[in-house]
Amino acid sequence: MELKDKSKKFPDFPGIYYWYDKQGEILYVGRATSLKRRIAQYFQKKLLDPRIEEMVATAKDIKFKQTDTILDSIVLEANEIKKYWPKYNIVQKDDKSFIYIVIPKTDYPHPMLVRARELKKFPAKQAHIFGPYQAVHLAKTALRIIRRIFPWSTCKPGQAKPCFEHQLGLCAGICVDKIDKKQYQQNIKHIVWFLSGKKKQLLKRLAKESPAQAEAMQHIQDVALITREDINIGSVNRIEGYDISHLTGKEPYGAMVVFSGGMPDKAEYRLFKIKTAPRHDDLRALEEVISRRLKHDEWPKPDIMMIDGGRPQVDFISSLFKSQNINIPIVGISKYGGDKLIFSKGSSKSFIDLAKNLKDVLLQAREEAHRFGLSASRRKRSIK
Repeated sequence: MELKDKSKKFPDFPGIYYWYDKQGEILYVGRATSLKRRIAQYFQKKLLDPRIEEMVATAKDIKFKQTDTILDSIVLEANEIKKYWPKYNIVQKDDKSFIYIVIPKTDYPHPMLVRARELKKFPAKQAHIFGPYQAVHLAKTALRIIRRIFPWSTCKPGQAKPCFEHQLGLCAGICVDKIDKKQYQQNIKHIVWFLSGKKKQLLKRLAKESPAQAEAMQHIQDVALITREDINIGSVNRIEGYDISHLTGKEPYGAMVVFSGGMPDKAEYRLFKIKTAPRHDDLRALEEVISRRLKHDEWPKPDIMMIDGGRPQVDFISSLFKSQNINIPIVGISKYGGDKLIFSKGSSKSFIDLAKNLKDVLLQAREEAHRFGLSASRRKRSIK
């Protein structure tokens, strides 16, 4: 049976999928909100990532494991990648930048997000280590969901007054002696079981010990973990962020930063010395920068453009794109609106939902663009 025909039998449910080579070795492990939709995307006429095209051409079989929730699929994907270290999971990312969840083996630990290059600080005998996870925002959101069921504390025991997180219902309560060490350790053990992929065993135990937590686990609301299901594979591989910087006594610069796969790609950063836009006219400066950037056909096309600015900036660039028949999704971040995401008129619901789920990455891109722009006088990397 052809792989494309086999893919049509995949279920419209969350899960993980495996690509195999002719020797039966796993080439790649991925996850999906909908296995049917995700696998179908691999058989489009043109994929945006040449490595994915290479993998599909090499593969001789595909299989899947269905999960109850998206959260389950994220946990299972991380455990399977750790188990098999498939070729195409590694080549897509520097293994030093993978994300891990670490829970130290201390009296009152709490989960932490750690880069692979920092794992040496946590010897295996002194910590529970889970991962790798594919993106910071996914791991962070997953922990936020888990914490609603199994609260943990980041404060100190017995500090006499409730911490802010306790008031939000997120802290287990060591700050006000609401929970003792044994109970707290039990809660952490439940998290360890879940992240280890022992959900079924955990549910059986909770059904006896804590029916409320068992009920919560069976009704997890994890829509926030949907990230790229409504668009093609690889189409959020490149996010470009833009900021206009005014340095004291110097010409303004436009900064372009690039995030690939949710991570900064500093080799792709560029600075544009503003040449034609009137001084202190940020809209015209932004227009100049983006127009000059788009003339570089040799650069990969951005999948999302993030602008450090609110409604005026987004509307201005949207009009520019419309007049030139340019189809690149735009999102602005309004600093004065509490970091609210601003979308151009007519933005699709799927893009709005996607951008909201990628907000952590977009905020990082905004901060990077600002930082990089302010260093213009030192870097001297303007584009002519």
